[in-house]
Amino acid sequence: MTLIQPPMMINGGTHPARTMRMMIRDLSRGSQGVTEYNDLKVTQQTTPGAGVQVADGSGIVRGNAWGQGSYTQYNVGTALVPVAPTGAQGRTDMVVLRILDPEYEGGLNPAKDNIGYFDVVSNVSATATQPPAGMSAIPLARITQPPNCATVTNAMITDLRTIANPRKDREIYVASPSGDQNWSGNKDGTYVQWPPSAKWTIPVPVWAVKTRIIFTVAAVQVINGSVWGHAAFKLGTVQGQGINYDTGAFVGGDKSQRVNLISADTMSVPAAMRGTNQVLQALVSLAAKEAGYLQADTATTAIADVEFQEGVY
Repeated sequence: MTLIQPPMMINGGTHPARTMRMMIRDLSRGSQGVTEYNDLKVTQQTTPGAGVQVADGSGIVRGNAWGQGSYTQYNVGTALVPVAPTGAQGRTDMVVLRILDPEYEGGLNPAKDNIGYFDVVSNVSATATQPPAGMSAIPLARITQPPNCATVTNAMITDLRTIANPRKDREIYVASPSGDQNWSGNKDGTYVQWPPSAKWTIPVPVWAVKTRIIFTVAAVQVINGSVWGHAAFKLGTVQGQGINYDTGAFVGGDKSQRVNLISADTMSVPAAMRGTNQVLQALVSLAAKEAGYLQADTATTAIADVEFQEGVY
């Protein structure tokens, strides 16, 4: 039988270390990387010198061999990592969180040696994003030094961290007017917030680096003639992709019809917006030269589908 015995957790059984590591692998869905957006960030030392510092945090490192499982490693405090100066030629190095498990490679003694440690892989490609093949490690940063350099600054550091299992938060906001909300356009077709009911104050997670928004104002009534214009939305100071709408000519003696204003975009979340409450609102513009006007009424529904995604920064 090739099953590793006993399964977790059986009273009276003796569990090999890799059983726990495989449980870590399963719980992390086979992914590796840092745990949260600010974990294990590499920056210049407080006084720039021949090395870097790695911040607090934790990460998951997947073993290189199948059945090895995954390791968790924590850093409490600031770790100083030396980086060798360059000579007549510049050089690119990679800072990694590495696991050297003697069960699979090397000859370290877990009783006295550091099995998990920050390592500097020297002389990697200037575009490298992953450690060398066969190494149980996760990338943290790439450092590119010019010739004759003994001082690493933030300008030389490229962040390579990824989150093992990034968080997502999705909410759907819905509102309808309690009465008629008419709008007949504005000079030069510039955007305004409309309808008034399509507006919410929403929380932006502190870990969010990206947001995907689908904004729909459904069943807007067009009255007394055709219209054309644009629709979009804004979250805080960031405006989403606009769309065009055009009813075309009215049919016969029709005095009204209804249109759906649907816009969507994927946007970066500015640092100043993270961890704050921001206004999310519908925007419209309407060419004044057209005969018709817009009306949101009790049959109109504003729907904002908002998803935030975590990333490192």
